[in-house]
Amino acid sequence: MNYRHAFHAGNFADVVKHLALSAVILHLRRKEKAFCAIDTHAAAALYDLEGAQALRTGEAKTGIGRLRGLSGTDLPEALAAYLDCVRQEGEGRYPGSPRIAARLLRPQDRLVAIEKLPEDAAALRSALSEFRNVRVVEGDGYERLPGLLPPAERRGVILIDPPYEADDEFERAVELLAGAHRRFATGIYLLWFPIKFKGTADAFCGEVRTRVPASMSRLDIDLGRPAESEKERLSAAGLLVVNPPFGFEDEMNAATAILSALLGRSAEQPATIKFAAA
Repeated sequence: MNYRHAFHAGNFADVVKHLALSAVILHLRRKEKAFCAIDTHAAAALYDLEGAQALRTGEAKTGIGRLRGLSGTDLPEALAAYLDCVRQEGEGRYPGSPRIAARLLRPQDRLVAIEKLPEDAAALRSALSEFRNVRVVEGDGYERLPGLLPPAERRGVILIDPPYEADDEFERAVELLAGAHRRFATGIYLLWFPIKFKGTADAFCGEVRTRVPASMSRLDIDLGRPAESEKERLSAAGLLVVNPPFGFEDEMNAATAILSALLGRSAEQPATIKFAAA
C-alpha cells in the first residue's frame, strides 16, 4: 500500500478523517483548560490541488471538490468548522491535518507535528510558520511519539496516520497506539487505516481492541465496487477513535448523512459511511 499524502489530498478519506479531527478538537475546546494535539505523520500540511501529484490521481475532484458548495448556518458544527478551514486556504489548495488543527487551536493550546521526510518536514515548517504554539519535529513518528506522552496539559488528541507503505505498517501502528495509550490513557486517539480487504481491516481492528483497553468507535467509509479501471485506487478506509468524546458518534452521523450522497460514485451509488463494531 502506498498512501503518500500529496497524491490523495482532499479525497474521500481525507474529508471524513479531517471532519472527525475537527469534531474532536471542537469537543476539547468546550473546556477552558488547554490541550495538546499531536500529528505523528504530518507530511507537508498544505497541498496544491492543481499540482502534478494531485492531478495524477484526480481524487480531490470527487472528494473535497464536491463539498465546495456546502454552506449555511444549518450545517453540523464540525462540518462547518472543517469547511471553513478549507475555504481559508483559497481556491485550489487543501490543508492537511496539522494545518486544520492549527487553525482550530486557541491561544492556550498547542500542536506538535512530526514528519520523517526532510523535504516534507521543510514544507511543514513553512506551512505552519504563521501559527503560534506549534512545534515541528523532524523525525520518525513511531519513535518520537512515546517521548511526547503524556503531554503537560494532560488533555489532547493524537492523530496516527501512517502511509502504510511498509509490509509491517499495520503491526507497527497497533504497537504505537498500544504503547501511547499506556503512557496517556485519557487521550483521544484517531487511527486512520486503508481498507483493501475487509478481513484484514477487521483483524487489524480486533488486534487494537485486544491491545488497548478503552472505549472505541470505528467509522468506515466505502465508495462501493470500483470500475475496472479504478481497481488499484483506494475505495474504502476506516478510522478508529479511542476514547471518543461524548456525543461524537451523533455529531459524525449528522455530518456524514450529508456527505454520503456527495462522496458516492453517483446519485444511485452513494458512499456508505457508518460506525461499525471495532
